[in-house]
Amino acid sequence: MLCYPYCSNIVTEEARTIEEKKLISKKELLARFSISYGALYRYKRKGLIPEEWFIKKAAPTGQETYFPEELVCERMALILAARDESSLEELAARLNGAGVRQSVLVLETAYGKKRFPLSEILSAYREDGDGGRRELTGIIKGPVDPDGKEK
Repeated sequence: MLCYPYCSNIVTEEARTIEEKKLISKKELLARFSISYGALYRYKRKGLIPEEWFIKKAAPTGQETYFPEELVCERMALILAARDESSLEELAARLNGAGVRQSVLVLETAYGKKRFPLSEILSAYREDGDGGRRELTGIIKGPVDPDGKEK
């Protein structure tokens, strides 16, 4: 068996910092804030709770999820206090520093809405059932001035 001791402890600084903090289990978090499992994962999908805060750990019953207690509890209190005043999308934009207004593409389906900042769209097109394809990028992104800003 080969052993490479210099590779065994490679952990990013951010991960190490989160791991060193006091953790709270998902079960404890749900009970403390009286929220459902579905609500917690909705907050995650909307970008209100960062993916890196979901820490998976082995447990006797399988795998359990933990969070950095101070960070997630502060964020949950903020979400619950503000959710009646603004939409989750608006709250996520504020929390993620999206104070700069930008245009977005909104796709609304039977499953809900999904928003895409235009600056992140590389290509958009419609595929027809007969194998045809209609390019939509220019229509969606609209005319742009030489500085890259929308007109």
